[in-house]
Order: sequence, then structure tokens, then C-alpha cells
Amino acid sequence: MAHYQFTMPVTEEQVRQLRVNDTVTLESTLFGIRDATQIHMLDRGRSTRFDLDGHAVIHTAPNVRKVERSEAFPAGYQPVCIGTTTSDRMERFTRPLMERFGVRFIVGKGGMREGSLEAFRDLGGAYLAIVGGTAALETTWIEQIEDVDLDDLNPESLWKFRIRHFGPLLVAMDSHGGSLYTEVRADVDARRAEVLASLGVV
Repeated sequence: MAHYQFTMPVTEEQVRQLRVNDTVTLESTLFGIRDATQIHMLDRGRSTRFDLDGHAVIHTAPNVRKVERSEAFPAGYQPVCIGTTTSDRMERFTRPLMERFGVRFIVGKGGMREGSLEAFRDLGGAYLAIVGGTAALETTWIEQIEDVDLDDLNPESLWKFRIRHFGPLLVAMDSHGGSLYTEVRADVDARRAEVLASLGVV
């Protein structure tokens, strides 16, 4: 188990160093994305002026305040609460997000499924997990909303955050087929079988 600090963007080689249960802290840039964002980008063919190649995306639709543009708020938004949403329902977007846009990390909560694990293995990516209920802490790791694209989808716009010490995040799915969620499910199934056997339930 090791800790890595990455200034974004990263290379495939850097991502493939990671193993399940390692931890990661991200620096510099993080992109916020959610269901509607990916539907428009991947199903409806909308483009973005942002370069996501080698970057991390976080599953979020942030609570923000519209403010006058300034040096402190170049996008015209002030972060209020930027928390992470459940990733599972965005499962089908993992591979196309990596193939078409070069995304390397997905940050979220609750984990993803076999299709994402295969995409991480084939293309060199990883899932970085956040514990639910930590939105207030996550918001302190975001220094500024630098820019925003596809803002007609607000709050499910494509957000560009400037981050500092974003983490530590847990590597819950890696590029070698490792998945913390698979391990937990196997452990739960084994314990369940033991309990049922002890109760004489076949």
C-alpha cells in the first residue's frame, strides 16, 4: 500500500503504478461531470473546449453561487458545496469517456461495475473513491472554479476546478483488474454462507 501525489494531467504509465488500497492526492486541475454532461457529450455528440486528456473527472453537480466575474471568480461562480454523487448510474460512460476524451481517473462514491473495470484495465485508468457525506471537506480542497463549459446544463455543466491537496483518495479499482468492491462482495458472500450454515439453513 503506497501513497501517490499527482499533478494533473497524468500518463498511462503513472496510472498503471497504482494498486487497489493505494491512496492518491491530486493537484492542479479536476473536472466536474455528471449524468447530463455525459449524455450530451457522449450520446448527443456535443464537444467541449476543455482538454480532458490525462485528467481526472469527479461525479458531481456542485452547489455554486453566481457572482460577478473577477480575478477570484474567473468563471463567474463561487463554490458553495461541491460534493460527490453516486457513480454506478454512470457506468456506461466510463469506456467512451476514456476512449474519446483520454480521461484517466474517475473520482466518485459507491464504486462502478465490471464494464468500468475492463475499461480501466484495457485503457489505463483507475477509480478513486470518496466516502459519502464529506462534501464540506471536499469543498475545502477546491481553490477556485476556473472555468465552465456546457453551462446550459447547469448545475450539470462541465466544471474546471483548481484544486490543492485533493485527497487522500482511495484507489478502489485499478488498471490490473483489482476491485475493492469485488473483494468486499466476496467477503460478504462468504460470511453470509457461514452464518446460514451455523443456523442450519441450506
